[in-house]
Amino acid sequence: MPAPGRAGFEPRNAPSTAVVGGGIAGLAAATALAERGVRVTLYEREASLGGRLAGWPTVLADGSAVTMSRGFHAFFRQYYNLRGLLRRTDPALARLVPLPDYPLQHSGGARDGFARVPRTPPWSALGFVALSPTFGWRDLAAMDPRAALPLLDVRVPEVYERFDGVGAAEFLDRIRFPAAARHLAFEVFSRSFFSDPRELSAAELLLMFHIYFLGSSEGLLFDVPTEPFPQALWQPLGTYLERLGVEVRCGTAVHGVRPLPGGSLDVRTDGGASRHDAVVLALDVPGLRHVVAGSPGLGTAAWREGVAGLRTAPPFLVTRLWLDRPVHPRRPGFLGTSGFGGLDNISVLDRWEGEAARWAGRTGGSVVELHAYAVDGPAPREAVQERLVAQLREVYPETRGARVVDSRHEWRSDCPLFPVGGYGRRPAVRSPDPGVVLAGDAVRCGLPVALMERAATTGFLAANALLAGWGVRGQVLWTVPRAGRSRALRALAAVAGRS
Repeated sequence: MPAPGRAGFEPRNAPSTAVVGGGIAGLAAATALAERGVRVTLYEREASLGGRLAGWPTVLADGSAVTMSRGFHAFFRQYYNLRGLLRRTDPALARLVPLPDYPLQHSGGARDGFARVPRTPPWSALGFVALSPTFGWRDLAAMDPRAALPLLDVRVPEVYERFDGVGAAEFLDRIRFPAAARHLAFEVFSRSFFSDPRELSAAELLLMFHIYFLGSSEGLLFDVPTEPFPQALWQPLGTYLERLGVEVRCGTAVHGVRPLPGGSLDVRTDGGASRHDAVVLALDVPGLRHVVAGSPGLGTAAWREGVAGLRTAPPFLVTRLWLDRPVHPRRPGFLGTSGFGGLDNISVLDRWEGEAARWAGRTGGSVVELHAYAVDGPAPREAVQERLVAQLREVYPETRGARVVDSRHEWRSDCPLFPVGGYGRRPAVRSPDPGVVLAGDAVRCGLPVALMERAATTGFLAANALLAGWGVRGQVLWTVPRAGRSRALRALAAVAGRS
């Protein structure tokens, strides 16, 4: 909740703030500040807004102009603050469409989904056990109940104090979580972080379990944009910000921030330096390391060392194929996969994205996207790409005879890694400099949020921190409860914890 204060600034008294980074975190911060009269300049290195959810135009071999991006993202219903940001330009969220299920398929033939799972805790977790073909009551009985009880009462930020020093895979070993269900259920969470479960902090895994099973009533169903990210989300939001008076400078990289006597700050770009009263660093890990390294007067030695020590997850690959024929009509819009080599999921974009559907309707083909997370090995990239397409043909045999009209392969390595024991070293929203705040999914946050929602929430928190210093009310925030919603399960976990 924001601190009490006045509603906003008169134009003649408004402070100037630089928001560095035009992804979700930066857009959230810029929105909260500009809506309260702050003079905002938004600096974005790339040619368009959106950060890791940006898109860009490309022309296919058949002459079609289409939009490419870094791939599928699920907008879960627990993303309260992100969805609130999107409501600025789409009050009914009409530019998001629900997918009917979150199906998961293992190479051994096992298949799970979440459409029929109850959404009210604790029946959500119990319903998954009752309905899942890979996790039955016998598996539940075989688990170590004492070791598994922390799942029933995840508390934030205490979960980091207890489990950040344990790996996600090690925690699942401790509780004797069944192997088949582990592949289909919990790897969904670890792969969401583009991370190997052996490297991922168990605290992040438990937090995800809390958010989706025992801390909320929305379940694991999600929405997707009806058009590519720029058209559906970021172009409307960019227009909204410009109407609020935000100066949006795309194609402008920031290389350093210099504190000045009196408390103002110089923001250095290729075009020179601009002076501001405050700065929001809403950057990915490589971008944040770059700016802080170029800002020798910023922060303390310990803070700078923490930023320099931030790590990125292993590379991931997004392969998009434009095929000359449709996939089987029963194929879902999204399928999570396990056991198919490096293939982690398959999306059939023409099931839900307008641009892809129009191309498929015009050509009789289909647009299919493949993801491979945590690709960390010696194989050449071309070999990994070919193997991913071969795995698609194994999962969807009807694609074996399809001709690839065109393809795009996007390799990236800029998602934050949340390693075992790393929580305490991650920077918080507030920096040692009162005029400099941080935002993004790599930033430490004491609220039960993750992934895109952590980016949006820390963006609003960064804006709120500055606004509070100026005596202005900030953005109201919503999250799932900080502890499990079931009183009975909380009591059971507490009793076990004392015994």
